Amino acid sequence: MWSWDIILALLAVGSAAGFIAGLFGVGGGTLIVPVVLWALQLQGIGGHPYAQHLAIGTSFAVMVFTTFSSMYAQHKKHAIDWTTVRQMTPGMILGVLLGAVSAKYMPTLALQVFFIAFLAFIALKTLRDSKPKPSRTLPALLGLTAVGTLFGAASSWVGIGGGSLSVPFLLYCNFPAHRAIGTSSGLAWPIAIAGTIGYFANGLHIANLPEGAAGFIYLPAVAILSVATILFAPLGVKTAHKLPARKLKIAFGIMLLLIAAKMAWNLIH
Repeated sequence: MWSWDIILALLAVGSAAGFIAGLFGVGGGTLIVPVVLWALQLQGIGGHPYAQHLAIGTSFAVMVFTTFSSMYAQHKKHAIDWTTVRQMTPGMILGVLLGAVSAKYMPTLALQVFFIAFLAFIALKTLRDSKPKPSRTLPALLGLTAVGTLFGAASSWVGIGGGSLSVPFLLYCNFPAHRAIGTSSGLAWPIAIAGTIGYFANGLHIANLPEGAAGFIYLPAVAILSVATILFAPLGVKTAHKLPARKLKIAFGIMLLLIAAKMAWNLIH
């Protein structure tokens, strides 16, 4: 049964995820994956052997809507470097599909541990205010393809839109903060589409998935979360273009650390 408590909680998290997606150029998966796991637990299927896979696949499906809303809002503000998006997208799509295929053979515990470690690492990187060399620029096309493939695979394993990787990378290559965030939102949408296709296809032949699941995508959660993320992503974009980027990065890093700590606590207990 889907109680109003669960629905309202999903709407609240979806609103926060959409706002953060627009604010930082990410997909919002760092919030969506834990809340989908929580919803599965309340439905009595949190112990399903593919619970983490369902959470990640669902996160990607929600991000299809979230990242499009964010990308469109950033495009209207002329904050996306479309040349970089076109050059990195093929590698990212390849990485996402490879990651989705390999994730099927990874145990749930391994994915959870990887996700927690990933969040903590990115949080610490975000909180550091290291300055790249002024001469640092984007690598050539082959290098961008390789980086995109790596980012896509990592995104596929943890169910995020790749912004947690692409924003720090673009900043490292001396992109202005708002340009990096805007471009990241353009990269997140194809990742979300590829991830959704990959997790849908790889879960089709799995027996005894929960009712309402299409492959590794839990449709009831997608429907509820997407409504909220679509509405709040443009608000996040608007806010990002008004506030100092450094303060936003600090808040984002702290949030990632809190999520990683909470998931680690739940895993241990």
